[in-house]
Amino acid sequence: MTRPNIHPGEILAEEFLKPTGVSAATLAGHLKIPRERIDAIVQGKRAVCVDTALRLSHYFGTSDRFWLEVQLSYDLERARRCGPPIKSEVRPLDQRI
Repeated sequence: MTRPNIHPGEILAEEFLKPTGVSAATLAGHLKIPRERIDAIVQGKRAVCVDTALRLSHYFGTSDRFWLEVQLSYDLERARRCGPPIKSEVRPLDQRI
């Protein structure tokens, strides 16, 4: 069974914004970043960059690595599912002889 690949924006919305009652617009203002950035992250259209991870971690009292690891996990799983057929395109070094 395959687990769902959850975008960091969904985690931000469901685990942080909804429980605290903070809107995306309010969060953006508190983080001193454009509202469009938070909106795009929440909609799953934008990745959490290092700057945003630092701001989110300071605001919510999490680690910056939490946000970056959630993003990295999402990106890796997405690449594994949708990416190029790496195993058929790239031969490992030990098989090149």
